[in-house]
Amino acid sequence: MNYLIVGLGNIGREYADTRHNIGFMVADQLVKEANASFSTLKLAAYAEYKQRGHNVYVIKPTTYMNLSGKAMNYYMQLLKVPIENTLVIVDDLAIPFGSLRIKPKGSAAGHNGLKSIEALCGGQAYPRLRFGIGDNYPKGRQVDYVLGPFDPEEQKELPQLIDHAVKMINSFVNIGIELTMTNLNTK
Repeated sequence: MNYLIVGLGNIGREYADTRHNIGFMVADQLVKEANASFSTLKLAAYAEYKQRGHNVYVIKPTTYMNLSGKAMNYYMQLLKVPIENTLVIVDDLAIPFGSLRIKPKGSAAGHNGLKSIEALCGGQAYPRLRFGIGDNYPKGRQVDYVLGPFDPEEQKELPQLIDHAVKMINSFVNIGIELTMTNLNTK
């Protein structure tokens, strides 16, 4: 079985540790723990490794967030990974910081990366790991918030949350989405 893990984010140092790049941060940790490394290929930074007989492919699109679907679609076709075996790691304003939820489908909820994936990869029925970043910003300041760094208190919790996200991804690959949701989703 082939699995594609898609960490969403934006390339460039100015975006490196922002809330919007949590998908990249989780993908980096996943690949590090698998003793693999990224190479820059067409449309994405790409890594691969084997896990319990499964081929796991990890991409960080280099298309910028708003065109994430272009990279995801390209690698799904190239690597012959069905949509149900593709997991998108995404920042989510709608759930509180510290909350991690994996689910089999859902709406884009205004997220431009997910809108691109919906448009280019066949709708809303793809698994995603929602990494809660909360919505603690003044009215009209959403862009500044998501493109801003985690606050110092959040930064203290981030390594543990990223480790839990990696555990969820490994569970998704090994035992599937339903058991992962039951066993590992957090509030």
